[in-house]
Amino acid sequence: MTRTALILGPSGRFGGHTATAFAAAGWDVRRFDRRRDRLEDAARGVEVIVHGWHPPYHRWEAEVPGLTRKVIAAGRASGALVIVPGNVYPYGDTAPERLTADVPHAARNRLGQIRAEMNAAFRESGVRTLILRAGDFIDPAPSGLWFDRVLASRLSRGVFEYPGPMECRHAWAYLPDMARAAVALAERADSLDRFTDLPFPGFGVTGAEMHAAFERVLGRPLRARRMNWLPFQLAAPLWPMGRGLLEMSYLWRKPHYLDGTAFRAALPGFTGTPLDAAIASALRLEVGPDEAVARGGSGLLPGQAA
Repeated sequence: MTRTALILGPSGRFGGHTATAFAAAGWDVRRFDRRRDRLEDAARGVEVIVHGWHPPYHRWEAEVPGLTRKVIAAGRASGALVIVPGNVYPYGDTAPERLTADVPHAARNRLGQIRAEMNAAFRESGVRTLILRAGDFIDPAPSGLWFDRVLASRLSRGVFEYPGPMECRHAWAYLPDMARAAVALAERADSLDRFTDLPFPGFGVTGAEMHAAFERVLGRPLRARRMNWLPFQLAAPLWPMGRGLLEMSYLWRKPHYLDGTAFRAALPGFTGTPLDAAIASALRLEVGPDEAVARGGSGLLPGQAA
């Protein structure tokens, strides 16, 4: 019997990659279309709902609570496992460097609080929920994330640009790996708690380690340069997205990584992509370094919907 997954936000980052991963694993994939589909109908008979809806920062306050209620209602009516791509925002700026599911959600900033409230709503709903929590995404497609919009933006000039101190450890996740993990966990959902908050370890690397990996992948030296936050600060009064980016900028100054102990216990046979291979994929080096650099960046900014 074919198993069915409903993907909310199938054209987005996490939604798109999970749709591909579920299809590759032999699942029937329903790609939700907000223009024509009703969530109640689309969720009927599915085993998994992937919550890939992700409005831009400046709409979180207005939209995230309502979207959360809709997904919870669909999960309750269908009995499906809801998979939510979590992030490190709820922990806040006072959290320890090593992040586990047991670290309190103590964010003091509003974007972190909104995500903490969303997580709490799923926990209290009784709906079967898997929050697969990750750091910033490394995406093989140009998606306007920090990786291609900043780190890889000046490679053609021999520059590796970084938003924070080079010695700070930062959490990253290679999106195809995270999507494969979501499928593997869905296929053993019976072994999960009714509410599972699972950190996806990905890569916890410093800016210096990421810089070195870029140089290895490209086979040439790169000058490391600190990103200038001043344009964000100047534009923020008239730029709602910029205010959100500034609000979350502490994550580039605060060392943090996601502990993989619980993940390895849940998926002991899972093998992730090495950092250098993930970077090469994201730079699209199969077409050659020069062309890959020329094709980088989508024009979006980190945190924007895609």
